[in-house]
Amino acid sequence: MAAEAGSTPPHRSPPPAGDPPDDLVRGKHHLDPPGHGVDGDQGRGAPAWRRVTAGEKRIPAAVAAAVAIGLQVALPNQLTLMSRFLLPTIVLLVALVSLNPGRMDRISRPVRTLGLALIAVASLANAYSAGLLIDELVQGTHGYAPLPLLSTGAGIYLTNIIVFALWYFELDRGGPAARACGLKHHPDFLFAQMTAPDVADPQWEPQFADYLYVSFTNATAFSPTDTLPLTRWAKMIMMLQSAVSLVTVALIVARAVNILK
Repeated sequence: MAAEAGSTPPHRSPPPAGDPPDDLVRGKHHLDPPGHGVDGDQGRGAPAWRRVTAGEKRIPAAVAAAVAIGLQVALPNQLTLMSRFLLPTIVLLVALVSLNPGRMDRISRPVRTLGLALIAVASLANAYSAGLLIDELVQGTHGYAPLPLLSTGAGIYLTNIIVFALWYFELDRGGPAARACGLKHHPDFLFAQMTAPDVADPQWEPQFADYLYVSFTNATAFSPTDTLPLTRWAKMIMMLQSAVSLVTVALIVARAVNILK
């Protein structure tokens, strides 16, 4: 029966204080459907890096880590820690791939811890190799011919690029899983596609190849090129990579040229 004119509408109880409305929850958690993002970017017209996406596959980063391990194994025995760390590093890599072999789209503390531990071990091994090589070059006790010296330096240099690419990949906006879930709005690295969305593919989002490119250009130009670090940690780690690359390249090339003379 229709309510009489002027009658008071029936009272409705407000929702419980601990349960926010559904429309406020959607777009804030990693279980949201694709097309939703954070901080108001919930339309399907928003660029992919601002939305919840399917997540990147594990394969590119895992292959890069395996290449870094191989480069360390190929170094002279006196310059590498891999004789001690080879088995633990392989175990970490296998465990990481086994726990998350497909797309990195789920937040998992064990997986993230394994990923960071793997990169830390690779970083330690490469820093040890670079430090010993630089020390031998400065002290004049290296005993290498030009070609072995250049190949050793190239192995350390390439490993440096891969290791820092993995750091950038794992730390930017909380890591690949957090980026896929759209948990953080503000990026640590400003890519060109973010500054010019009108000319970029709306489905573009940073993947491992993009971070590898950032690492390569930073190691060769000793400064950012088309990708800018926004946060302090990003600036400090890029500065560290540039310093390591500059010292390594300068000393190795200078010594090789001196030997050739």
